[in-house]
Amino acid sequence: MKKDITPPEVKDVAVAVIKELNDLGENEWNAYLINMRTNDIEGVLVSSQGYGVYNEEEVKTSTLRHFLDVVPKKDFKKIEPIVETVFGLNNEFWVSFFENKIMYDKKYIFLPETIKEENFVLIPYINKKGVMIK
Repeated sequence: MKKDITPPEVKDVAVAVIKELNDLGENEWNAYLINMRTNDIEGVLVSSQGYGVYNEEEVKTSTLRHFLDVVPKKDFKKIEPIVETVFGLNNEFWVSFFENKIMYDKKYIFLPETIKEENFVLIPYINKKGVMIK
């Protein structure tokens, strides 16, 4: 039965991690959801967690859940701040949303040590540099 279900493919939705200055003028990293689609996406849920090996031990961060409600077409919303200490882990963002009453979902995984300035690209709609997965 499960093999008979073919979920629709997620296109034109991305997760980006961007290094920014906060209100105190200090660097901080933030994760964003970017909707590059031609329609709004609704009922947006994002689950995030980090996992992997640190100092030769298996570690797993807390799972955080965010309800972003609606992300307008050709726009973005901030998911959460992210600390540099977890960049050595897999950082997973599981995104679920509805568009035209159809449910979509996709996992975006930033592999260990990929969130760094040498991998920066210009992030659409935000117009800042960061690391992005589509």
